Amino acid sequence: GYISNYSGHAKIARLKFIAERVGPPLDLEALRMAADELKSGENTMAYSEIMEQIGGRLGQTYTLDQEWIDKVDREATKRAEKLDNELSTYKTNLIKESIRMGHNDLGDYYYGRGDLQSALKCYIRTRDYCTTSKHIISMCLNVIRVGIETNNFVQVANYVLKAEQTPELQDPGVLALLRCAAGLANLENKKYKLAARKLVEVQVELANSSSHIISAQDVAIYGGLCALASFDRAELKSKVIDNSVFHNFLEVVPEVRELIQDFHSSRYASCLSYLDALRPTLLLDIHLYDHVDRLYAQIRKNALIQYTTPFISVRMLTMAEAFKTTVQLLEKELASLIMEDMIQARIDSHNKILYARHADQRNTTFQKCLSTGEAYVRETTSMLLRASLLKNDMVQRPK
Repeated sequence: GYISNYSGHAKIARLKFIAERVGPPLDLEALRMAADELKSGENTMAYSEIMEQIGGRLGQTYTLDQEWIDKVDREATKRAEKLDNELSTYKTNLIKESIRMGHNDLGDYYYGRGDLQSALKCYIRTRDYCTTSKHIISMCLNVIRVGIETNNFVQVANYVLKAEQTPELQDPGVLALLRCAAGLANLENKKYKLAARKLVEVQVELANSSSHIISAQDVAIYGGLCALASFDRAELKSKVIDNSVFHNFLEVVPEVRELIQDFHSSRYASCLSYLDALRPTLLLDIHLYDHVDRLYAQIRKNALIQYTTPFISVRMLTMAEAFKTTVQLLEKELASLIMEDMIQARIDSHNKILYARHADQRNTTFQKCLSTGEAYVRETTSMLLRASLLKNDMVQRPK
């Protein structure tokens, strides 16, 4: 199901993350799947760590296979020596393209072994040997992939920008991947509006090319929640609800599609119940878990503001029912929003009614007339005084 949307390092990282946060028997299932995935690669160190976490709880089949580790390590050492020798030869012959390929192959080797820092150094070294736009984009994508895995999102943002500025960037799959990476970087930096804007622009070409980083399901969830937390009503309608491309992503996660529709249609009780149902799943998401509380609080604030905007007065009992809360808690939330100047209103705490402080047009016009009249009187008095001074020759002349 869920985990089949990912491949490679992303799959292993998510399985390890889930195993750390759930109890038996789910943690063992996640560790078993991670062990199977690692056995098909070369990262013997990560495999040993997973087997240590399993600790013999899955029977004989899942005990440390030292024979396999030794065999893979031997083969890997030979391959590393071969790649190093090839790279030295390329450098001696000064063939730019071969040197680039040599660094790249060495980077892929270290990446497969789980040595991400060494992989990153190799990928960055290819930069000086890139001769075409395609080479630069390939280098950027490699650095972005490692940056996401090492949580270095400053680096991710820098290399997304570098790739986007490359001429001849037309591959829809690459463009989609870059938007996803930029969305993730903004999400990690708590810039939810920028994250939403990037993610709702992702094209459907993403489908299969990105499983080592992100899935279509993630694009829908991250993009949808960030949009609800940061977009105003008009932006939500134009960039999310009326966006036919993003709608295809939302079809993958019907709960998010429904809660966005409910939010926009002011069905807050239904919207909040969808959010509550999603929370346990989101807390197991490697990129989102840290943002769930902040995003949910902001979505709720936006919903409260949206609810109160059309009315002159609101009965707090009715509003509390719509938001599945008590009048006392609602009053605190509304008071907080008034203090933050996000709602123009006052609370009648005795009768439990919220009164909007809409601008009084009649009073504003009256005040404007008064101030205009006072200014006219001031100017007229000054003119009369000047005329009187001239008439009586009370003017200071130069000596």
